[in-house]
Amino acid sequence: MLIYVIRHGQTDWNAEGRLQGQKDIDLNDYGRSQATANGEELSGLIDDRVAEFDFVSSPMARTRATMELARKAMGLPPKDYRTDERLRELSFGDWEGFTLKEVRQSEPERLAARKAEKWGFIPPGDDAESYEILSWRVGAWLQSVTQPTVCVCHGGVIRTLFRLVGDMPEDEAATIPIPQDRILVINRDEKRIGWI
Repeated sequence: MLIYVIRHGQTDWNAEGRLQGQKDIDLNDYGRSQATANGEELSGLIDDRVAEFDFVSSPMARTRATMELARKAMGLPPKDYRTDERLRELSFGDWEGFTLKEVRQSEPERLAARKAEKWGFIPPGDDAESYEILSWRVGAWLQSVTQPTVCVCHGGVIRTLFRLVGDMPEDEAATIPIPQDRILVINRDEKRIGWI
């Protein structure tokens, strides 16, 4: 079961180092160029097999825009894809919109606790999630995949995929860099995962 995964392109909040989580922030110009380039790369990877693929995105604006730009670059109808709520980004709760530097000034003890055990840490706020909680819904999505798939999602979602598919240790999965200008390929059945 082949899955190509793309992180959404850059937003201004990404560039500023702000915790986006479930805030609906649009792509910036650089992010739009990343999405187009990923679509061009993807076109070469799946070429004449495109009809075999399901195209699915997180429902958030930045992922939908990335999917539509990628599909346009592939010569496909931009809006001919579906969304799945389970692919929505991790919620950072009350910390969304803040940089880690700003959080350090207001809540240094909590930020230290996050650094000590990032995978299981839940930020303050009623809707906040840990990576562990996020992995439950991403795991349910992963098990629901029944055909070759192109997925556009978020950095947190991709971290959980490294843990779920590649059995990456929690500490490593919670901290590895997740680029916005590369494509991740997953073979779910063979439990293989890596960047192209």
